[in-house]
Amino acid sequence: MSEHSISLRPPLISGDKTLGDVTRDICAPMDRQPSALWWWAFIASVMALILGVVTVWYQIATGIGTWGLNKTVGWAFDITNFVFWVGIGHAGTLISAVLFLFRQKWRTAVNRSAEAMTLFAVMCAGIFPLIHMGRPWLAYWMAPYPNTRGSLWVNFKSPLLWDVFAISTYLLISAVFWYVGLIPDMATIRDQSKPGLRQRVTSLLSLGWDGSARTWHRYETVYMLLAGLATPLVFSVHTIVSMDFATAVIPGWHTTIFPPYFVAGAIFSGLAMVTTLMIIARKTMRLEDYITLNHIERMCLLMLSMGCIVGLAYGTEFFMAAYSGNGYEQFVFKNRAFGPMAWAYWTMVSCNVVVPQFLWIRRVRTCLPLVFIIVIFVNIGMWFERFVIIVTSLHRDFLPSSWAHYSPTIVEIATFVGSFGLFFTCFLLFCRIAPAIAIAEIKGAAHLKKRPASSLVSKEKVE
Repeated sequence: MSEHSISLRPPLISGDKTLGDVTRDICAPMDRQPSALWWWAFIASVMALILGVVTVWYQIATGIGTWGLNKTVGWAFDITNFVFWVGIGHAGTLISAVLFLFRQKWRTAVNRSAEAMTLFAVMCAGIFPLIHMGRPWLAYWMAPYPNTRGSLWVNFKSPLLWDVFAISTYLLISAVFWYVGLIPDMATIRDQSKPGLRQRVTSLLSLGWDGSARTWHRYETVYMLLAGLATPLVFSVHTIVSMDFATAVIPGWHTTIFPPYFVAGAIFSGLAMVTTLMIIARKTMRLEDYITLNHIERMCLLMLSMGCIVGLAYGTEFFMAAYSGNGYEQFVFKNRAFGPMAWAYWTMVSCNVVVPQFLWIRRVRTCLPLVFIIVIFVNIGMWFERFVIIVTSLHRDFLPSSWAHYSPTIVEIATFVGSFGLFFTCFLLFCRIAPAIAIAEIKGAAHLKKRPASSLVSKEKVE
């Protein structure tokens, strides 16, 4: 190429890397001492996790009367957090499966972290329904199996049971998809490690990977099949979660827009959390050459598109309520915007509709501090979206005599903080014990510099 030629697409990784450089750079965080920033983040996460464990222990021993629920608002903080965390877990499958099927090569720098985030987010989501049962040690009663409890059987007509099956399936497929993608990288770490515990563990996890053409062909076939199997889950899981509300007769919930609305909102919040983790991992793990501004900008464009869809859904809800002529439905939306909890509604609109509009500006999309601020606001706004949908539809019942106010107790807030502690503790440990970026995939997708002929003979094992 001449010096005047123009590159149509920016490189996926920067720094003029060779294949060996990629292996060393991505494996380096597992070998060197963590940075001070990593330690501060880990200590804060562990402290939040300990607070959550103590709080959960206390409320299970005492009962869910420790929550701020009442006869009118029977669902609140717990289900809000459940839907929030399930939504966070959506982006992992979106980036890994959907973008893979559409041959988007830029996903290779972010898909591994996104997949891990999915697993941790679903773990956090599962905490809240178990606590809400009041007797979590009887959770196995939800499984449809032959038992000695007489006529006691699961209700297959309940959307809550559909949640159990949908999320369990989602967790299983996501875990298998994540692990299959890890197999080539486990083999790379096995070959790079000195004899010891790490080499024995990675040798076991790599399942005898030998790097032959036949092995790669079978791996790519399985990966493609899993991607095709996981793609419907992006739409099915949160659709089923939305049916918890849409099949009820409560004004503000009983609406057919909820399935696509919830799916778009879940992808929106998941993309925001993935971008948050990308920026954190980029700095704490020194991966600036692999998680580039190009990756951040593409994530911002996806967030912008999902944010516009979510904003359209907000407007559609108000239009349908006004057009329906249903007084109860109209009252609910008027109460959301101008009632005692209007502050929560306008916080939601500001964070999810107004703030993402700044992403139309390329200078904003390529400025990491501004992007980080925007994704934090989006995460806050998406939590408030679930809070507004649930609480503002309940706290004003059909009868004014049943109206009640809701405010979370310190136990509920501490449990929510503890779920963030679990999430970030797991993610930070993951970055230390496994490659945060898919080594094999990024080598196959990026244009890397060839090794000079004089250095072909090296200490590295050549398959």
